[in-house]
Amino acid sequence: MTAIERAIVELDPAAMLDFDARASMVRISSVATETELLDCLQQAGVGAAAGQFVRLPSECCGGCGG
Repeated sequence: MTAIERAIVELDPAAMLDFDARASMVRISSVATETELLDCLQQAGVGAAAGQFVRLPSECCGGCGG
């Protein structure tokens, strides 16, 4: 588990991470706020800025229960 994964899972145990090495991008699905994620990433040694976040709406309808 990477430092980013450890930090995010500590913040939100149900979070899901997806690493895209080609685009140098990490997708994080979490209930954490943008501020919480920024703090968490900075503590993990990742220099992320608020402008690097793109918030996407959930496509989950809740129907599957998963």
